[in-house]
Amino acid sequence: MKITEIKTFHCPADWRRYHFVRVTLENGIIGWSEYDEGFDVVGVTTAIDRMAGAVIGQDAINHEGIYARLAATARQSLFGVLPRAIGAIENAILDAKAKHFGVPCYEILGGKVRDAVRVYWSHCGTWRISRPDKYRTAVRNLDDIRALGREVVDEGFTALKTNIFRQTDQGLVNWGPGFNRNDDPSRTPPRYVLNGFVEYLEAFREGCGPDVDILIDLNFNARTEGYLSILRALQDLDIYWIEIDTPYPKALATIRQRSPFTISGCESLTGLVEYLPYFQEEALDVAIIDIPWIGAWQALKVASAADAFQVNVAPHNYYGHLSSMMSAHFCSVVPNLKIMETDIDRVEADATIFTHEPDIRDGMLHMPDRPGWGTEPNMDVLSETMN
Repeated sequence: MKITEIKTFHCPADWRRYHFVRVTLENGIIGWSEYDEGFDVVGVTTAIDRMAGAVIGQDAINHEGIYARLAATARQSLFGVLPRAIGAIENAILDAKAKHFGVPCYEILGGKVRDAVRVYWSHCGTWRISRPDKYRTAVRNLDDIRALGREVVDEGFTALKTNIFRQTDQGLVNWGPGFNRNDDPSRTPPRYVLNGFVEYLEAFREGCGPDVDILIDLNFNARTEGYLSILRALQDLDIYWIEIDTPYPKALATIRQRSPFTISGCESLTGLVEYLPYFQEEALDVAIIDIPWIGAWQALKVASAADAFQVNVAPHNYYGHLSSMMSAHFCSVVPNLKIMETDIDRVEADATIFTHEPDIRDGMLHMPDRPGWGTEPNMDVLSETMN
C-alpha cells in the first residue's frame, strides 16, 4: 500500500475552476480529492507539490502517521495554505484506502449514522444575480426572487441560503465590502442597505412559503457593531441561521448573546487549535468546517470537540461534485450534524467533469455505496497546468 506518486490536476469550468489531487498506490489503486485555490489565488498547489516528496513511499493505510509527518514539516506555519495542502493530500489518501478495502469512505471514517443528509441550496439567487448570463434563469428583481423561492419548493428543497442584496433602479445589488465589492472600508451597513435587505428576504419568503428554512451568510462584511445592526433589522423575520465570519472569538460570542437567531461561523479556519477559542467562548451554535481545506479525518476531530462543547457542525461546500461527496461522507458519520451546504446552480461543464453527480432527492443527499468518495474527475478533461 505504498504511495508511489502524487500529482495535481486542474480543470476550467466556465467561471469556475476545479483542482484535484491524485494519489497512486503501488498496487495501481488511485485516490482522488478536490481542493480549493480560492478562485485561483495560487498557493495550495505549490504547497502540495512541495510536500509530495515527504509522502512518496509511505503506507497509505497509516494516513494518521502521514498527517503527523506533514504537520511536523509545516509546524512553524500550520495555518492557511499549508494545512489546506495537507488536507488535500489526506483526502486523496482516504479515497485510495477505502478503494483498497472496497468500501465507501464513510466506513473508514467510523461508519454512517444516517443514510441521507439534508442539504440546503447555497448561493440561492446569488449566482443568478451576479452572473445572469451563466444560468438558465436570470434573477434581476424581487419578482424574480419570488419566482426562485417557488422553484426551490418545486425542486423539493427545504432550505436555502442567500447573501446581502437589495433592489435598486439598476436591479438587485450586492453589499459585500468584506470582499472589496463596495467602496466601504468601514463595513458598516447603511440604513438603505438594511431596509433593502429586509425587502429582499421578505420576497424570498413570499416565494418559498412558510415551510422552507432561510439561511443568511453575512461573511466578513461587517464588524461587531455592523453585524448587530443587521440582526436588529432582521429580528422580526423567520431565519434559520445567521452565518458570520470574524477573527475575534469574543466578538462573535457577544453577537451570539444578543442574537435571536442561530449563529454559525468559522468556515475559514484550518485546524482544531483555531476552533477551540470559539468553543471556549461559547461563540457558536454551529461550527462550519471546510472538508477540502482541513481533511475529512482532521475534520472529525473538530466535530468531536464541537460535540463536547454541545455545538453542532455543518460543512462549507460550494465547490465541485467531488467536494460535495467528500463533505457528504463526513456528514453521514458525525452525530452532531446540522445541515449540509451545496450549490444547486451548476455550470454545464460539471456534467462532463465528474463520473457521478450527488444523488439529491427531496432536499436530501442519499449516500452511495460505491468505494471511496463515490465520484472522481474524468482524466480526459484535466490538465496538469493551471491554465
